[in-house]
Amino acid sequence: MTTTADDIDRAARRRRATGLAVLLTGTFMAALDASIANVAAPAIESDLGISGTALVLALSGYTLSYAMLLVTGARLGDDYGHRRLFVLGLAGFTAASLACGLAPSGAVLIVARVLQGAACAFMTPQVATIIQLPYQGAERARALALFASVLAVGVVSGQILGGLLVSADLFGADWRPVFLVNVPIGIALVAGALRTLGVTKAEERRPLDLLGVALVSATLLLILVPLVLGREQGWPAWMYLSMVSGLVLGAVAAAHFRAVAHWGGSPLVDPRIVSDAGFGRALASLFASTVAWGGFLFAFTVYLQAGLDYSALESGLIFVPYGVGFAVASLAHNRLPARLRPPLPAVGLLITGVGYVGLGLVDHSGWHPVPSAALLALAGAGYGVGFSPVMAIAVASVPARRARDARGILSTAIQMSYAVGLTLIGSYFLAHAAPGDADRSGHAFTRVTYILAALSLVAAALAGGRAWSAVVAWRRSRLGDRPLPEGAGH
Repeated sequence: MTTTADDIDRAARRRRATGLAVLLTGTFMAALDASIANVAAPAIESDLGISGTALVLALSGYTLSYAMLLVTGARLGDDYGHRRLFVLGLAGFTAASLACGLAPSGAVLIVARVLQGAACAFMTPQVATIIQLPYQGAERARALALFASVLAVGVVSGQILGGLLVSADLFGADWRPVFLVNVPIGIALVAGALRTLGVTKAEERRPLDLLGVALVSATLLLILVPLVLGREQGWPAWMYLSMVSGLVLGAVAAAHFRAVAHWGGSPLVDPRIVSDAGFGRALASLFASTVAWGGFLFAFTVYLQAGLDYSALESGLIFVPYGVGFAVASLAHNRLPARLRPPLPAVGLLITGVGYVGLGLVDHSGWHPVPSAALLALAGAGYGVGFSPVMAIAVASVPARRARDARGILSTAIQMSYAVGLTLIGSYFLAHAAPGDADRSGHAFTRVTYILAALSLVAAALAGGRAWSAVVAWRRSRLGDRPLPEGAGH
């Protein structure tokens, strides 16, 4: 039987489709594990007998190590092959998931979660690069859009799937299936990746800034570890010294990046990108909104279960309106006329803040299904139009040749801000809440929503500046070179 060109083309398309499914499923698992353990948190705390601080460490350790090594993972993929790093990261993630699911103590769980996040940092950065290589034109755009959607939907889905798995109590394993479910899927994905993904490397090899990796990692650890442990340890003097040392080391890292860039090297964080005013404002907006997002997921989940005595399944399903609102808004806003889009990020983030505060006021003493579900959908819809567009604005602010580095910085900042929100706002909530006391836990959650609203307001203000600039640019394009009224661009 003769093989025609059409047969070869169809086989290539099937191979690309299968490879894309492998990449997106791996991405979904990584995004899922950023939040799936939130729903299992009370069960983990009870079963392992760990403190609230250890629980926060187990949850935030994943995103912390993920964030610290994300840019490093991207660079290693360029140097040693994207498929190789994806497969190694996926295998490491699968092994770490098994260790999490079998963890006999809180200490083992914390270490396994840190390793799980580190493995994701090597796996996830390769996905967007591998997608862009075999695809062209509209096919590439669709694949990248699916990639972005999977990242967003995965985090929200983690709350729901986590509730289902904990409540199902499969084989009497309680919370452990939320991690063990990754093992058979991960093994299948490793086999699929080896069969369907091509071998690729970057055309230009850039040396890894090992000193930059060490400085950034040490800076983050010196600052964040005291913030996690401070409440339980009573804030001894060494914690303040650690945070001050972290700030000093951060300044040293910034000076190192400037020096490497000045001498024509390839710093871990390119200061020319971060110093761009447009990129900086968008980055700060994303950081503030994601800190609020991480804190909200943890505090609201623990309030529902430990404060209002809801099951893991019930608390997971309560997040459905948020997920629906996010998905609908994030998909629909691109269909609006171009002139209406620039203000949407700021408006959306303001709406998110209103939704958070509304939840705190309505649910301070119990769950009220109709108004609470409506407020969750409102907050999700606001975040749906306030998150992705700001990322697009940030990348558009830098030259095309630096767009990939900009995306790496953004991804790192998003993961780090999620860990900061979970750690700081989660610790604040635990300090003011009381398990089994609905009234005290409800008032603690209300206090948290004020913090979330303030962060959303800051994020909206930062995004609004970029939105107004876009409106001005659009008006100028319509008016030609005629000057705008005085002050219109400020």
